[in-house]
Amino acid sequence: MRQSSVRGDRSRRRRRPDAPDAQELGWDDGVYEDKGLPPDAPGWTPSAGDDTSFGDGDGPAEGDGHRKGGGPRRGKGRKVLRWTSLTLAVLIVGGAGAGYWYYEHLNANLRKAPRSLAGDGLKKPDPNAFGQSPLNILLLGSDGRNSKKNIELGGARQDADRKPLADVQMLLHVSADRSNMSVISIPRDTRVTIPQCTDPKTHKVYPQTSAAINQSLQHGGPGCTLATWQELTGIYIDHFMMVDFSGVVDMADAIGGVPVCVDNNVYSHDSKGHGSGLKLTKGTHSVKGVQALQWLRTRYGFEDNTDIGRAKAQHMYMNSMVRQLKKGTKLTDPGQLRDLAEAATKALTVDDGLDTVKKLYDLGSDLNRVPAKRLTMVTMPWQYSPDESYVMPKPGDADATFALLRNDTALDGKDKKKKPAPDPKPSTPKGQLKVVVQNGTNSTVNGPVSGRAAVIQQRLSGLGYTAASTDSALTTQADTTVTYRDKGQRGDALALAKALGLPKGAVRESSSATGMRLVVGSDWRSGAAYPKQSGDEKGADKAPESADALNGEDSKACMKVNPQYSF
Repeated sequence: MRQSSVRGDRSRRRRRPDAPDAQELGWDDGVYEDKGLPPDAPGWTPSAGDDTSFGDGDGPAEGDGHRKGGGPRRGKGRKVLRWTSLTLAVLIVGGAGAGYWYYEHLNANLRKAPRSLAGDGLKKPDPNAFGQSPLNILLLGSDGRNSKKNIELGGARQDADRKPLADVQMLLHVSADRSNMSVISIPRDTRVTIPQCTDPKTHKVYPQTSAAINQSLQHGGPGCTLATWQELTGIYIDHFMMVDFSGVVDMADAIGGVPVCVDNNVYSHDSKGHGSGLKLTKGTHSVKGVQALQWLRTRYGFEDNTDIGRAKAQHMYMNSMVRQLKKGTKLTDPGQLRDLAEAATKALTVDDGLDTVKKLYDLGSDLNRVPAKRLTMVTMPWQYSPDESYVMPKPGDADATFALLRNDTALDGKDKKKKPAPDPKPSTPKGQLKVVVQNGTNSTVNGPVSGRAAVIQQRLSGLGYTAASTDSALTTQADTTVTYRDKGQRGDALALAKALGLPKGAVRESSSATGMRLVVGSDWRSGAAYPKQSGDEKGADKAPESADALNGEDSKACMKVNPQYSF
């Protein structure tokens, strides 16, 4: 069965999308106002009441990103267009200027922010034998309404003063040899641990907390979201790029159209006002502007009318767009490129290590070396919380996917097989290794399983780790992990994990760690023996099926239309 998730009443208990007051609570994409013109007719424009925004206008409640049987609320479907603007900025902004003066002008357009707001985070991986290093870039889309244009595009004027949420989050991994690229997205309402972050402007300290990952942006800015991703995945992230939605429609138009395909006639609109308004006949069409926006936000009309189908449509659009860009299609006019560069740089916030157009251009050159056939896009494998009110990483499969990127292994499974480096040996005798065990099974729905830290500490003692102790503070973590501070402890951490039956992917280096710490996660709520997870197979060399991978060269991909929304 395909997955989706639910959204609920932020004030009290989550409500299912089929509840009588569900639409009042904002379950839907918004209302498409039928003016007698189909949305693809000449002269059609969205009305003031139409939801053509990228954000949803609501607060940072968990569960906003998905909902079972109906997909996410409005906003989820438009998020990829913001990713599109990031990609465009990287790939073409360097070619937009005719001289150095113009580069300086574009540099001034860029907004800068610290890379990480939670300390140094993970250490950058050492280069391989050829001096090459992988590159990881966090792509963020903000729903901020901090300007008149953003308010016009995003609607929800009542949210003009609200801190923005990071509703779009994708990690772009470029292999060390630049032979392949992997993109992994994460549902915005995935509950994670947000580390302690300090706002660089106000110096306010936000304590560590458990919340929806999109709220991390409100804890001081994009540097906190980057720190959150590093804690979740164990992947060192080199840079971030964040964009709001001003100028995005101009960028979509500048491409000159992106080919998309539907396997039947589709009209995303019903008598209750559900849908994006997308209307296409069976076959391939080149979409741009408002119609491209409709494609990216369509939920009602694709597959099972949930966010799963919408995500697949977004992946198809992006892959097609990359193919168009590589051909140079519609991007040969200097004036067009200049306008696009202006819009892109004005919309971007980048980290302080990626703060010039020259650096963006060099980055674009790196990305352009990757052939489309080696581009793989996936969604983090996930599952519902027990009451389906929020999303959590799928035990086994999620970390197996992260582990592939940590090890610079392509998600398409087409890497040349190579002999793995031997694991380092333990450097500290078992009885002298100081390990702190902490209970991470805390849950707002089911509550924590009391005594988990003590149970596992006793298990460690029986295995010879007699210096192990417990931390009485409860935390919330989906999967069990062993964290350590520096590489000299990796051999000890691996030996500890092996003794408990944990997969290697559970072992993570973290410079924020004060020592070795074992957090017993929600994947280990009972017993002293770690339960075997579905993604723990040794030697996995490609993304698991639950990641729903799409190859960048698949030009024959066609969206399946839901019969209820055909004509």
